[in-house]
Amino acid sequence: MYDQFYRPPTRSAFPPAVKNLLIINALVFLGQQSDRYETALLQWFALWPITSYDIGVVFFPWQVVSYSFLHGGTPHLFFNLFALWMFGVGVENTWGSRRFVIFYFVCVIGAGLTQLTVATIAAASGSVYPTVGASGGVFGVLLAFAMLFPNHRIYLYFAIPIPAKWFVIGYGAMELFAGITNTQSGVAHFAHLGGMAAGFLLIQYWRGRLPLQPRRRMYW
Repeated sequence: MYDQFYRPPTRSAFPPAVKNLLIINALVFLGQQSDRYETALLQWFALWPITSYDIGVVFFPWQVVSYSFLHGGTPHLFFNLFALWMFGVGVENTWGSRRFVIFYFVCVIGAGLTQLTVATIAAASGSVYPTVGASGGVFGVLLAFAMLFPNHRIYLYFAIPIPAKWFVIGYGAMELFAGITNTQSGVAHFAHLGGMAAGFLLIQYWRGRLPLQPRRRMYW
């Protein structure tokens, strides 16, 4: 059983999976700064609605993964990568790199499929836009961190301590409210929720809590 209180990493502050994800995202973002490559990167690797061919871009299956390596600006990149490092280190050091990578990309794909559904429905009314960012995977990692270390305090605005479990529940509720009411346009709220939902289901599968059973259960 994992300790419900998080301790600073004793193995590595930059375990392999987190480190490589940080590097790849940063390198792709550098490529986006070139006018020569930015349009091609967005056209081929951002997540486009299935019906977006009307405006000259096409949805390809790999976009449900590749979109997570593109970002909409420096703040978008910074906060995603900071959160990935902040919460991903503890999760990877606990689970190991292989399980962490599987978990992260399942969350990315779950977020992508959720957002693909939402964006395709929106495109039917003429609102066509691409989705980019690692947020879906990051939200899944945040959920995993809260399930592993529910009483670890997360400092909201660097000042207000909140146990991780309540932070995630509250954040998820706000994302759901914002997505339903569309009070914060330009943010893929349902992708965030999709990443969390995919991560939760995968954890429940690994723990043997679903009808389909894993070869080896993960206990905590």
